[in-house]
Amino acid sequence: MVQEVVHFLRCNQGGLFLDGTLGTGGHTLAIFENSPATTQVIGMDRDPQSLALARERLKPYSNRLRLALGKFGDLKENLFKLGITAVDGIVLDLGFSSFQLETLGRGFSFQREDQLDMRMDQSQGISARDWLSQTSEKELERVLREYGEERWAKRLAAKIKAAQAQKPLQTTRELAELIARAIPGGSSGRRIHPATRSFQALRIRINDELAQLNAFLNDFLETLTFRGRVCLIAYHSLEDRLIKQTFLRLEKGEVDPLGIAEPYHPEGQPRFQRVVAKPITPSPEEISNNSRARGAKLRVGERRGDAS
Repeated sequence: MVQEVVHFLRCNQGGLFLDGTLGTGGHTLAIFENSPATTQVIGMDRDPQSLALARERLKPYSNRLRLALGKFGDLKENLFKLGITAVDGIVLDLGFSSFQLETLGRGFSFQREDQLDMRMDQSQGISARDWLSQTSEKELERVLREYGEERWAKRLAAKIKAAQAQKPLQTTRELAELIARAIPGGSSGRRIHPATRSFQALRIRINDELAQLNAFLNDFLETLTFRGRVCLIAYHSLEDRLIKQTFLRLEKGEVDPLGIAEPYHPEGQPRFQRVVAKPITPSPEEISNNSRARGAKLRVGERRGDAS
């Protein structure tokens, strides 16, 4: 939904934008191509390999691009390091890129043999392989149920831990095949591969993705200029639900239990307004060109209430 992001960020007006999930630079490239020559972009990503690719791809705009290695959950801290207090627009695309999915050694895909890693930044944290070896059956069940919304979470956790006791799982294919055997009916008659939800759950846990999103939602409003906009693209219900609930609370002027500060301007006007009431979904044409876009939901909001 690149063109939708360009439209709702009002790139034609120019400004300073933050692409908090730069990936290989697709959204940032579109921002540059559809904005005045004065437009600047901060490209942030936690994946050093993606950042390096984006640097090469965006070379024609290097004089207007600042790259930052970091997590979008550390939004304020990362902007502070760059000497920036506020931006005119923010985009987050919470999916993972084709580069990450297709690159051997990353372990995001269950459709081929690869090492069981799943880390966005392989220099930090614990791999999925090591986490599966160390975690308890109860915790594994919780992760599969909460993060993957997997109805067979209890059964899968038991099967995975039993297999681990015999021989630690090393590859994505080993795990995917174990899951397919463990789920009643296997892959027959299913719209998605039986390992899809489990791999999603493990990726979320390994990269602490929901905590990162929560941290971002706590802070983003303070980093937007007056009438600055935020475009957030989510691919599964857990992320989209967090975004939807936060947007509604901010718009209603409610104090969020996560700690979002000062939802009201002193005159009593909410400091935030949804630009569209319902999420925007991909067109049939985009889905036909990119099947992974099928579940995407774009929500857009704007800072209001004051011009300070």
